[in-house]
Amino acid sequence: MINIDKFTLDNGLRVIVHRDTFTQLVSMNIMYNVGARDEDPNKTGFAHLFEHLMFGGSVNIPDYDDPLQMAGGDNNAWTNNDVTDYYLTLPKNNIETGFWLESDRMLSLAFSPKSLDVQRNVVIEEFRQRYLNQPFGDVWLLLRPLAYKVHPYSWSTIGKEISHIENATLDDVKSFFKQYYCPDNAIMVVAGNITTEEVKHLADKWFAPIPKGNTVKKKLPVEPIQTEARTQEVIRNVPCDAIYKVYHCCSRLDKEFYATELLTDILSRGQSSRFYNSLVKEQKLFSSVHAYETGDLDKGMVIVEGKLSEGVTMEKAEAAIVAELDKFIKEGISDNEFTKVRNKIEATLKFGEMEIAEKALNLAYWELIGGAENINNEIDYFLAVTKEDIINEAKKIFKPENCSTLYYRSSNLHKN
Repeated sequence: MINIDKFTLDNGLRVIVHRDTFTQLVSMNIMYNVGARDEDPNKTGFAHLFEHLMFGGSVNIPDYDDPLQMAGGDNNAWTNNDVTDYYLTLPKNNIETGFWLESDRMLSLAFSPKSLDVQRNVVIEEFRQRYLNQPFGDVWLLLRPLAYKVHPYSWSTIGKEISHIENATLDDVKSFFKQYYCPDNAIMVVAGNITTEEVKHLADKWFAPIPKGNTVKKKLPVEPIQTEARTQEVIRNVPCDAIYKVYHCCSRLDKEFYATELLTDILSRGQSSRFYNSLVKEQKLFSSVHAYETGDLDKGMVIVEGKLSEGVTMEKAEAAIVAELDKFIKEGISDNEFTKVRNKIEATLKFGEMEIAEKALNLAYWELIGGAENINNEIDYFLAVTKEDIINEAKKIFKPENCSTLYYRSSNLHKN
């Protein structure tokens, strides 16, 4: 049971407090309700760019990292298609440093041509190194526009192309900041050895003076139901062939999410999973094969991906995946694997309650999707799923017309 208190400042900032007296640390997590899906299709990569810009100095604090490190803290951030998250951990006695740092950059970044140029170059280099020059790095640059034709999930957080970041102006980034990085579009969680009264005092002191923004969440287009299979084939300088099969599924907000999560776990979680036993161990068709769902706030994806073993044709590999999915639907789930997957998910959730920074992140996300207090019901949501629920989801998801397939061939194996 994770105990929490909640309050909201007049400027709209939602604050969650979780007290844990078994640690001398305090973790602060600030989640902004903005991700790649909120970007202009012609100016993508901005949410990820801001993940970097937010460390480039704010209006009253020219350097973020030095004072945090002097106070004994560490920090990081991440962005996905739905949210942007910033987090730090400090010794209890120095937590006010965190309030000072985070409030100042929420108040206003120190926008300057130099800061923009520095972070722009960092992001461009990341684009090249991680997405263009790394084996299999461009997979998601290919998969997303293959699977999504209308919804902004059709591009990755890094952006559609480098030119969108290269051409970003100061006015562009100022406008994006003003629209989304404001208290009424954020959730702050403070978790650790700290009382609600202390958090209220510090929140009033550092965050209450920040004015409310004028965030208007735009209505995103709904992706139409896919009615025919799509395919794409590429040849790249990679060590082996790979296949990626993407199926549309429910969103993180749908009750079907829990059945979908258990479904992918049964298929590929661990060396006792169906995919590993059949496709890797017995048939030796793949060196690795996985199934997972994206858990997006809008309708997401189930991805089945595999690296082919040497000498295996793409046709044989794909047929084996499809056969395994069909077998799953036809034969159902054994009592043993159903018990095993439930036990695994329960252990994972309980282990996630141990780390204070992990708890802060999870509480922020649960508040975003409907209420931080519901984190205490998560295990029950999973345990309420029946075998029939899982099979029903599999039937809905694993339809040929609901699938987009990327054939990723190795140039080393397919030379003319």
